[in-house]
Amino acid sequence: MAENNDITTVEEYFTERYGEPGSPSRIEFEIKAKAFLIGEMIREERRLAKITQEQLADRIGAKKSFISRIENGQSDIQLSTLYRLLELGLGKKLELVVT
Repeated sequence: MAENNDITTVEEYFTERYGEPGSPSRIEFEIKAKAFLIGEMIREERRLAKITQEQLADRIGAKKSFISRIENGQSDIQLSTLYRLLELGLGKKLELVVT
């Protein structure tokens, strides 16, 4: 593997740091990264809607701490919960694309 000062691309950095694509450590990193991105998306949509975590939690029948954990990427989120958060809580439309 390359030394850190030889890394020239993001892909090389991820491979150096988290392993080859498809390896268990890389898969774990990618899962956490996607959870973080979903949390950031929900946080931004909530901010744009000008509502608090508590207000969003009330809209979907959850606790504020649950919303906080999702927004911080610290909780796995089920598709049904994502639907409730986006469609019921934030008035957005959820579409999934598999490529």
